[in-house]
Formats: sequence, structure tokens, C-alpha cells
Amino acid sequence: LAFGCPGVLAVMGLEAAAPGECELTRLLQDKLQYEMRLQYMKHYFPIDYTVQVQYEEVLRPSNITRLRNGTVSEAALRYLWFHVSSQAVLRIREVLPEKHPSWKYTQELCQLFDALGKEYSKYRQTDVEAVVADLVKLVHSAGAESRRKAVRPKALLDNCLKVMRMLYGTPCEWGLG
Repeated sequence: LAFGCPGVLAVMGLEAAAPGECELTRLLQDKLQYEMRLQYMKHYFPIDYTVQVQYEEVLRPSNITRLRNGTVSEAALRYLWFHVSSQAVLRIREVLPEKHPSWKYTQELCQLFDALGKEYSKYRQTDVEAVVADLVKLVHSAGAESRRKAVRPKALLDNCLKVMRMLYGTPCEWGLG
């Protein structure tokens, strides 16, 4: 019955990534292997196909670096990554008919994000920095006034993986090979 990705506001508390977070992001990393992103998000789409997303729905490593330099906590950055990435998968999924070869793949990604959202909800809600709270609100507001950008589906998942590795690689002690 999992129809879409989480639209819930996840809560986070701890600075360190929890074991459940680490396990789920490790599974996500496996699902986001280059070969799978290439096949499901590029080869199965028309050449130069793009998805319309809000500017705030594109989260790159440079955005994380800038926010870190602005002293945003790691927990808040993971909170932001979770919302932006789950929304990106949802945007891709919105354009797919159920019989599309990438449908099952995006459904599996959604299930991992749903589980990650449940993992976050176990913690006490803490205040995230205003800049992050504002970005999360923008990501979830479907306001017509928001600026749109055309992005390739694979690029959305490439960013998702790169940022995830930045945020979880060290606390989860991943080998990034």
C-alpha cells in the first residue's frame, strides 16, 4: 500500500547517526549504485528527459558545505537531506506510469525512505536551525509561486547519493569504495 514517499515531518535528535539510520542509508547506498541509477534513471527515460522540481529540491554537496560553514548541525543537515531526497524520489515517481520499468525501483527507494522516516520519528524532536526548517517548509510547499527547475532524474539521485555519503559516511563508518 506504500503509494508515495514520506510526506511526514521527520524528527531528529541525536548528533550521531543511529544504528538504524546507518543500516537504512547503507541499504539506500546499495540501491543507488551507479549501474542502477544509470539503468533506471537514464536508459529507461527518453534522451534528455527532465523532471520539474523546485530549486530547493536540488541538494548538492556544495549546499551542504555552505550550510556546515554556517554552523548548521549534522543532525539538521541529515534532516534536510532526508526531506529533499525523499521529495526528489516522489517527483520522479509522479511522472512514471505503473508499468514503467523504473516503477518498482522507485517504489523500493520510497520504502527505504519511509523506513528512514520511521527511524527518525523515534527521537525527541529538537529545534533544527531556522535556515533548515525554512528549507524543509519550502520543499513541502507546492506553492505555484515557487521557482521551478528542469533536472534529469539521474542527476537528482546522483545528488542524493553524494550528499548521503557526505552526511553518513563518517558517522556510520562506511568504506566509500
